[in-house]
Amino acid sequence: MRAADIRANVRALWAALGGDPGIAKGSKAVEQLDLARYQGTWYEIARLNHPFERRLSNVTATYTPRDDGGVDVLNRGFDLVRRQWRSAKGVAYPAGRNTPAGRLKVSFFWRFFAGYNIIYLDAHYDHAIIVGPNRRYLWVLSRSPFISDTVFKELTHWLTRQGLPAGDLYRVHHDGFLFDPQV
Repeated sequence: MRAADIRANVRALWAALGGDPGIAKGSKAVEQLDLARYQGTWYEIARLNHPFERRLSNVTATYTPRDDGGVDVLNRGFDLVRRQWRSAKGVAYPAGRNTPAGRLKVSFFWRFFAGYNIIYLDAHYDHAIIVGPNRRYLWVLSRSPFISDTVFKELTHWLTRQGLPAGDLYRVHHDGFLFDPQV
């Protein structure tokens, strides 16, 4: 195992045990974030593909404020192979006192937290880019399930200027015709 892999595994273990949830090297979270404006439903427009999201279309993330200052998270998507909806419930909190407002930590299992870092957020809260604890986790979100090619190109050019793998993004399909009984 390479030294870089060992360091990454130690950081991941530290984050899982409640330590610093991490942000991808070279990335900066947004300094200003109004969680009240950020709440609601976001549509996943593009992502770096991972086993936990493969085969999913019509993916959304819904954020609801909690009384304890955190945010309930509901991620949903339609599994194209199994022909059924899948969901994951979690909770997010600010990453720490001395961190930018856009640095959050999210957990979908017990007290194991990972970085949820908003690195791009437009002034109207219409589009956001999220990076995880490393460069292997990247999402482009929108308030609408469909964005223009022009806007998508602007967002991917921004990612490229940040040194992130925009060319590896998978565009998420939203057809708008699937009935979701939970909505």
